[in-house]
Amino acid sequence: MADGTEADVDPGLEDLLEFLRTSRGFDFSGYKRGSLGRRIAKRMHAVGVDDYSTYKELLEAEPPEFVELFNTILINVTAFVRDSDAWQYLADEIIPKILDAKGQDEPVRAWSAGCASGEEAYSLAVLLCDAMGEDGFRERFKVYGTDADEEALAAARLGRYPASAVKEAFNNEQVERYFESDGDDMVFRKDLRRAVIFGRHDLLQDAPISRVDLLACRNTLMYFNSETQRQILSDFHFALSDGGYLFLGKSEALVSRTGLFVPVDQKRHIFMKERTGRVVRQPAPHGAPRAARIPVAEDLADLTFENAPIAQIVVDRAGLLALANRHARTLFGLGINQVGRPFKDLEFSYRPVELRSRIDQVFNERRATTVNDIQLTLPGGGVEFLDSYLLPLITDSEVSAVALAFLEVGRYKVLREELERAQRELEAAYEELQSTNEELETTNEELQSTNEELETTNEELHSTNEELETMNEELQSTNGELEATNNELRQRSLDLDEANIYLEAILGSLGSGVVVLNRQLAVRVWNRVSEDLWGLRADEVEGQHFLNLDIGLPVDPLSQPIRAALNGETEIVDVPLHAVNRRGRAIEVSVRVAPLRGDGKAPDGVIVVVRSAGEPT
Repeated sequence: MADGTEADVDPGLEDLLEFLRTSRGFDFSGYKRGSLGRRIAKRMHAVGVDDYSTYKELLEAEPPEFVELFNTILINVTAFVRDSDAWQYLADEIIPKILDAKGQDEPVRAWSAGCASGEEAYSLAVLLCDAMGEDGFRERFKVYGTDADEEALAAARLGRYPASAVKEAFNNEQVERYFESDGDDMVFRKDLRRAVIFGRHDLLQDAPISRVDLLACRNTLMYFNSETQRQILSDFHFALSDGGYLFLGKSEALVSRTGLFVPVDQKRHIFMKERTGRVVRQPAPHGAPRAARIPVAEDLADLTFENAPIAQIVVDRAGLLALANRHARTLFGLGINQVGRPFKDLEFSYRPVELRSRIDQVFNERRATTVNDIQLTLPGGGVEFLDSYLLPLITDSEVSAVALAFLEVGRYKVLREELERAQRELEAAYEELQSTNEELETTNEELQSTNEELETTNEELHSTNEELETMNEELQSTNGELEATNNELRQRSLDLDEANIYLEAILGSLGSGVVVLNRQLAVRVWNRVSEDLWGLRADEVEGQHFLNLDIGLPVDPLSQPIRAALNGETEIVDVPLHAVNRRGRAIEVSVRVAPLRGDGKAPDGVIVVVRSAGEPT
């Protein structure tokens, strides 16, 4: 399928291409159907899909697949100074002619269309810097690298490439002058990088860059059909200044048959713009929406409207969205196919603010109106605030359409709010200052009174000092008594430590696990046999509720005997149980539960003794 003739049309493929155009704004209608179909089929095969309709459903369900598809279609194959003989001729013959034709201070502009990851844009920069010198390059030179693939452009903006690719393309002097080493990669010099500008540009839909002296578009046109190639070449003719040069790849041949360019070197595919007097650009392909068509050169108003930095739309008397410039389409997430549709059917006609009634008001009252502080959620995330200006467009004393301009005022809104907040804070500070001044006056009077009080206090201090001396003597006497008491307490502490050691020795010598619980069933004593038996240290269980412990001993059967002992209902109860020791071995144990009596009255707690089966009581 050479150019996608009617006999070769595949309805499934055409339906998929229309879906890509309306949902993502990529118009592949001008691509050769044969190569386009093969690339899409390659991606479909990679994801295991056999027909176009199923693949369309996959794209709708999995949006990241769009990126993989576009990468497959757009290919993005490029290299530094590809076809070195042609680039050498460009450096030796063409660039000197461009510079000779320019004034001393005139800017030089180059455009690398379909630049992919940017190698050819940087190749142009190296050759021009060689010819102009670094100072002249920085002051006079701009190279624009454009492509429809944002992912490729992101790589181009980094200017980072494998060192082997750079050293293979350029001589040692050029490598040292224009690139800096960074690990295994090399990066184009940052001070020169400012003259190389990358941006997204669709050759089929977007207006061309103008006043270009050198335009390189190598091995890109071959993917489009003949009609689309003529359209793009017409745009290139418009983009080039008189005497400008077009540098194509080996696979593009149609240029010599358009009459727009004359060959400079047919073998190397270098052409010069044909001076045809008034420049006329070819219209967009048939069927393109009105606002999506690239404006003709003689109608500069259309060109200005399309590329205006302010979002603008026009709604005609019939209620149709007649025009929407590029900024408006991006801001409101409009597809090109939505231009020409009824405005009331578009979501942004009523969300985030009702615009339909206001447009009707402008038609009826024939006067402008304004809508302020429109809060818009952007397609890529984030929030912007807009002021919308609705203006009647009057022809023959009748309002034929309404123009809407949307001014992005988010940053001004933030500044205004900050100013208002600062004014409020200033007023509050002024009130605080007045209040502080009054407080200072009051404080001054208080200080005078305090000074008098201090004089009185000084006399009292003399008297107090004498009392303190007397108290000091008394304290020295008391200190001796405290020292004696302290010695007595130290002796009691030693006795207590000795008793604790003795008690631990007794409990450890019993050969059974001994646990003493208080009236709240919290663990107070946990001897070493209990540690060895259940694997928990005394400091880990002390204060813990015994019935909540996670050990190999089942505590539920012990709940009733323990509470009975605590209430004084029983004296000693033996309970045989199956348990699991800390090593995970099943053991038979006998658990004795006895009340702990302190003063012979109600029990103070419970003693739980655990011994292995067969162990003597």
